[in-house]
Amino acid sequence: MAVPRLSIKNFPPKKFGKIPARQLAKLCTAQFKVTPRFNRNPPEKSPREKRGTLHLGGPRSRTICNITDLPPDTRELIVASLKGQSFLPADQIQLEEALDYGGLAVLNEAWSRFGLGELFAHIGSARHRGLLQATIFSRLLFPCAKLSLAQEAQGTWLAQACGLDPKESFNEDDIYSAMDQLNGHWVSLEKQLYQRAFPQAVRLVLYDLTSVYFEGDGPEHLAQYGHSRDHRADRPQIILAVATDTEGLPLHVSILRGNRNDTKTLQGLLHTLRRRFGIKEATFVFDGGMSSRINLEAMTAAKLGYVTRLSVATLQTLVCELALEKQLELGDRHKLMEITHKDKRYVIAGGPWRQQRDQDRRQSRITKAEAELKRLAAIKRKKVDPQKLASQAGRSLQRLKAHKYFTYQVEAGGQLRWQRKEELIARESQQDGWYLLHTNEPADRCTGQQVLAHYKGLLDVEEAFCELKSYLEVRPVHHHRADRVINHVRLCFLAYWLSARLGREWRAKGETEEVPRILRHLQTIRLGFLAMGQHVERVLMTKIPKNMNEQLQKLGLASLFAAPPKS
Repeated sequence: MAVPRLSIKNFPPKKFGKIPARQLAKLCTAQFKVTPRFNRNPPEKSPREKRGTLHLGGPRSRTICNITDLPPDTRELIVASLKGQSFLPADQIQLEEALDYGGLAVLNEAWSRFGLGELFAHIGSARHRGLLQATIFSRLLFPCAKLSLAQEAQGTWLAQACGLDPKESFNEDDIYSAMDQLNGHWVSLEKQLYQRAFPQAVRLVLYDLTSVYFEGDGPEHLAQYGHSRDHRADRPQIILAVATDTEGLPLHVSILRGNRNDTKTLQGLLHTLRRRFGIKEATFVFDGGMSSRINLEAMTAAKLGYVTRLSVATLQTLVCELALEKQLELGDRHKLMEITHKDKRYVIAGGPWRQQRDQDRRQSRITKAEAELKRLAAIKRKKVDPQKLASQAGRSLQRLKAHKYFTYQVEAGGQLRWQRKEELIARESQQDGWYLLHTNEPADRCTGQQVLAHYKGLLDVEEAFCELKSYLEVRPVHHHRADRVINHVRLCFLAYWLSARLGREWRAKGETEEVPRILRHLQTIRLGFLAMGQHVERVLMTKIPKNMNEQLQKLGLASLFAAPPKS
């Protein structure tokens, strides 16, 4: 920018009355030449310069004006102007725009470092790829419906982070068009994600199911009523089958009909993992819902290991068949018990915390059931139908999961009577805190403690996935086309994959907080665009608080915020 000349108008007469106007004018228009202090060959002077000049040797100077008496601020202004700096009135400097930046900067760097840009290089146009990237980032930072993305993206660096025009509209139809570009590319994309995340073959796979419900009817043949893990039995749903490693990094996701039985999901997953990822030898960990006899026999025939949890009824049957000395060992809940029964290997595990939880859960069910029975018995009826009243009591006990703890009957006079099954309650309390694990892995390859650790890893992944499902807001689904429902889940899967990769790196550095929570907190780091006159001259970054700066240093992210982005 050109440096403006100083003007006499910069020196009001009230403040600078001692300096004649002519001298001020000379000061404002003067051009200064720096000469060496000792000049052995001074330039030849004109006769006029020689007259009236004392020949003392060295350089000569001429005082145009003395600014010593000016205020310090004015002197600094003059000095800075002579050095080439520019100045504007304060009312012409304003903050043009401020954008939430921090979390997007971290995601953008991770996107490049993990090579996701290369994976998407052949999917759609550049704008399609940018919209897909923006949708994935939004699931972690501000999950919302596609219709609301334009509103949520306002005031953020989302468009610039994804290589889109800063004035990107995020039109809903354009986002749907970008989602459609995933059709036909997913198998290759998922395979490359697996290869990048797992250079070595995966030896332990955790398998879990979850449900996602629809607002509306959902696509035909895919959205069905079934067992809802979201406690929304009134909504059609789909089932997501997710396979992860022990740290929760996802390998694969399958989208299944909402009424699919849990036991019928496992063999399809095994076939996909073996064909797509080349997993030939691995141990699979899954919950009791998938542990049917057919599934376990199929895994053994395929030479695949498994660790699964069996039902409480199976545990009770097994304990009854054990020798008395083995039954007595169940009293020590700090001890792990390994049993081989009928050529099958079992591990019985538990602990005081689970014991207390089981006791509290049973007592709560019994208390609620008795309160409901008292309510039914207290209702005044003109004519009592014993069969109908007994049916009402039975349905209430079933709903409260307390039917097995009571006997009940309706007397001839219409009175409802009930009684606790004290023997059953006492027998069940002796097994509080215990649960039964079953595996086909030999003891020399997988000890009892390792079997327990594998199953606890599944519990940790289930908890983390539930939290992440809430963060990503996979549910509810508003789409009505089957392919878009599937691609919506796939985009959420990609956001989950990106979050899990960052989480694995950050846990290695001692961080325990969830990745989405950290990213949303970092969004408080903002970019400000400073306008001087008619032009934006500078991009500034807000000052990072000390505690946040310490976290950035810990996670190795401080270099991302050393300076504002160039574009």
